[in-house]
Amino acid sequence: MYQKMYCLLFNAVTTAIEEIRKRNYGNAESILIQAQQESEEVYLSCAGKTEDSRSAIMQDGCL
Repeated sequence: MYQKMYCLLFNAVTTAIEEIRKRNYGNAESILIQAQQESEEVYLSCAGKTEDSRSAIMQDGCL
């Protein structure tokens, strides 16, 4: 789960920095907000899963 969230946020920050360098501040803000929302969805979708369903969690990318 955390690896997926990290990749999502890292890539969004990289893209947002590129937009800031081009002075596209609105685009940068939108990219960061979207990444924040997507990361929260990943976290919430995985939060309720228990250790008993570890193999299912791994298949969902929630580890």
